[in-house]
Amino acid sequence: MTSVLVTGCSSGIGLEAALAFARRGDRVHACVRDPASAEELLGRARAENLTLDVPRLDVTDDASVTAAVTGVLDRHGPVDVLVNNAGIDRTGPAETMPLDQARLLMETNFWGPLRMSRAVLPHMRARGRGVIVNVSSLAGRTFAVPHGGFYAASKAALGALSEALYAEVQSFGIRVVCLEPGSFASAIQRKSAAGTAGQPSGTGPYTADHAWLTRFLARVAEGAADCAEAAQAVVAAVDDPGTPLHTTVGEDAEAALRFLTVSYEQWLPSFVEQAQSLVGPRPVPPRAA
Repeated sequence: MTSVLVTGCSSGIGLEAALAFARRGDRVHACVRDPASAEELLGRARAENLTLDVPRLDVTDDASVTAAVTGVLDRHGPVDVLVNNAGIDRTGPAETMPLDQARLLMETNFWGPLRMSRAVLPHMRARGRGVIVNVSSLAGRTFAVPHGGFYAASKAALGALSEALYAEVQSFGIRVVCLEPGSFASAIQRKSAAGTAGQPSGTGPYTADHAWLTRFLARVAEGAADCAEAAQAVVAAVDDPGTPLHTTVGEDAEAALRFLTVSYEQWLPSFVEQAQSLVGPRPVPPRAA
């Protein structure tokens, strides 16, 4: 029986991946930061007669990571597969987004996967096998949108870490995959569309532009794909040793990568044009009005 540890399982891709692994008989450790948030996960597992271990785990906290992973190892033995799925999104201007929010993005999206990987790697190396799947984002591979720089930076950093880790642990029989999903109907997508950071007052120089971007993200979220599709990609990456290190997921992700053949200066007007077609003209900055 394969032992699979998945972080961020209260909703979205993590929830769907945990259920997908459980359906095929794997021993699943579906980790959540707040046990109260596991209601949907546990309800769906009961409905399908699936067995899940649901440890409490906060990927931003060293002690929480150590306690959760040690508990899994003590109760159930070594972890064969680690899926670093836990992540958050915040949007906001580079100049004014609160630094505590920017740091939280890095703490969760970059340092979290590193903490988790460090916790399981000694045991994987000792056994000469293991798989680590880092769930990144299309934002880490393509051009950053206005007000999305901090999120894109956190995911680009995770991609770079995945590359180095891939090269470092390959000789120990451990595989690393960095999945880069496009738009999926997850909680992180909805929270991003809600514009949860930046300038709450509505009086700053970027407020109107941030609100415009937020409306665009909300429209994108309306057409987002089912997270079950991305979860199947996670399972497939675990099963297939030939899965490329960087693997995009979703039709929009494949299309977006084609834009990387042009410069950012060439891409930005096309992005603005697309956004304007959905939510109207981009606001004129106050000083240029």
